[in-house]
Amino acid sequence: MTRTSELSRKTSETDILIRLNLDGTGKADINTGIGYFDHMLSAFARHGLFDLTVQAKGDLHIDAHHTVEDVGIVFGQALCNALGAKRGIQRFGHAVVPMDEALVEAALDLSGRAFVVWNVSFERPMLGQMDTQLVEEFFRALAGNGLFNLHVIQRAGHNAHHVAEASFKAVGRALRAAVAIEPRVAGEIPSTKGVI
Repeated sequence: MTRTSELSRKTSETDILIRLNLDGTGKADINTGIGYFDHMLSAFARHGLFDLTVQAKGDLHIDAHHTVEDVGIVFGQALCNALGAKRGIQRFGHAVVPMDEALVEAALDLSGRAFVVWNVSFERPMLGQMDTQLVEEFFRALAGNGLFNLHVIQRAGHNAHHVAEASFKAVGRALRAAVAIEPRVAGEIPSTKGVI
């Protein structure tokens, strides 16, 4: 079973190409024009063990919002494509990631229903050229288009870089657990309904 996807999306604001392999080794080739976001997506791929290519051009002369959100949109759609009917997956994932003084917990359910609970705050407005509000925007776009339920909860921390990076790593590791194949269910849909 090949769980890969390649998707592109072009609007008047952004031009994005994403390649995703859910059964990779964490290799990342990321170029969004936003250095901090590139760093976070690389960490996301490494800890999720996804092979991920993101090539994005956006209206950065305005700000980074459209680019970050649209990467989340295309990434979520690519995730849905790669998962297909979701046969044999674990479905649920959970991770708690410390980074120095920061501690972030992520839990998710690849339920086919999009919902985000975001309980993370930042003590400064910018991380490089990326507005800290865009961390939440990325995950809302990812879960909204990936059709999954996501909770991200900050348990500790005040350094904005550490809090954001722990968030990306925690969600990456939770997603890694959720997409993992469970050999005991032999390709069945992980739901009593028989469909997700």
